[in-house]
Amino acid sequence: MSASICLLIAAALATSAQSPTPSPESDQLIETISHMDTTVFDAFNAHNVDRLMTFFTDDLEFYHDTGGLTGYQQTTDNFRKLFANVPDIHRDLAPGSLEVYPIKDYGAIELGVHRFTHTENGKKETGSFKFLHVWRKAGDSWKIARVISYGH
Repeated sequence: MSASICLLIAAALATSAQSPTPSPESDQLIETISHMDTTVFDAFNAHNVDRLMTFFTDDLEFYHDTGGLTGYQQTTDNFRKLFANVPDIHRDLAPGSLEVYPIKDYGAIELGVHRFTHTENGKKETGSFKFLHVWRKAGDSWKIARVISYGH
């Protein structure tokens, strides 16, 4: 499956490189995915696992460079453990890092850098990490089908 994702990314990047002027459709897509990113991570920052998981497809594949591959249920369990063990964890999107590319007849690719902040040994710790989300659109609904989180 990761080879397929790489091909999708390459195709999207090649297509976007051919049109340097954003179209109104791409501006709308960027706005939509930016809004969805905010909505997903509002649920994350509220530590609301039930709400958070509504933004992922049932066939979720979550690739984490140090944690490996997880599906929907294991990702749900991992979020519950994370929030229990790191009660003040907070995520912010790094300003200027968001990139969005359409996937024809499917959805969109979101690339960016996010920062996670929490208290460790009595002091604030912040780490910045790269991510890629593959968004699937079904009707008016957008959900994340694939996550690649790396650079940890």
